[in-house]
Amino acid sequence: MARPITQVDAFTAEPFRGNPAAVCMLPAAAPSEWMQAVAREMNLSETAFVHAHEDAFDLRWFTPAVEVDLCGHATLASAHVLWSEGHLPRDREAVFHTRSGVLTCVLEPDPAGDWIRMDFPALPQEPADPPPGLLGALGATPTYLGRNRFDFLVEVESEAEVRALRPDMGRLAEVNVRGVIVTARSAAPEYDFVSRFFGPRVGVPEDPVTGSAHTCLGPFWGARLGRTDLVGYQASARGGVVRVGVRGERVLLGGQAVTVLQGTLVD
Repeated sequence: MARPITQVDAFTAEPFRGNPAAVCMLPAAAPSEWMQAVAREMNLSETAFVHAHEDAFDLRWFTPAVEVDLCGHATLASAHVLWSEGHLPRDREAVFHTRSGVLTCVLEPDPAGDWIRMDFPALPQEPADPPPGLLGALGATPTYLGRNRFDFLVEVESEAEVRALRPDMGRLAEVNVRGVIVTARSAAPEYDFVSRFFGPRVGVPEDPVTGSAHTCLGPFWGARLGRTDLVGYQASARGGVVRVGVRGERVLLGGQAVTVLQGTLVD
């Protein structure tokens, strides 16, 4: 059966920047084994699978190695596909049923390029001790270390230190956690903080832009800076911008997206 598949660069308005995700529109639910095989074939940090369910959509996310419980950039990419390919009117909210509950997205038209606002659960961190091997694998000296249910958060002294990190991915994959967020105050006035995300244990050595990490970064930097609305820059090689609004137990994530490839999956 032939199925449409679209590759979208998320958290950017420029092709070949931000974080690429594949979005596969399905007529109905598909076997997990098949979706995992497709994700391995696409070999992107995430492949999203979407199908209509009553008046909403079911959404699942897979890395090349595992299914994950929450993914920001592939949700952004999925909403972009729904509106840009006519699966959903542009003035309708996108409602997704996921392993992390109901997630919603709205399109915010802008003459300089549309933005998509996602409503996600906040995933705040708590202070934690580093597990054996983490800091050596990162090659970082933290000023603060915390953990939420998915990731470790490591604050370092400067943006320059964030950008200079060259983790040992083999050693980092031995740490029993989805990923590691490394962050610092931004040196540029247009951003409040910068970050990078490493997830070799789940098949993503470095994720270009990680929306779900900002559900932790938003509350963390919001408390530090005394603000509820912030802008983060993920300082990977591709780079990407995330608008963050901290709203109690929810975090609003804003980003742009651009389609770069459309095709047909034949199996």
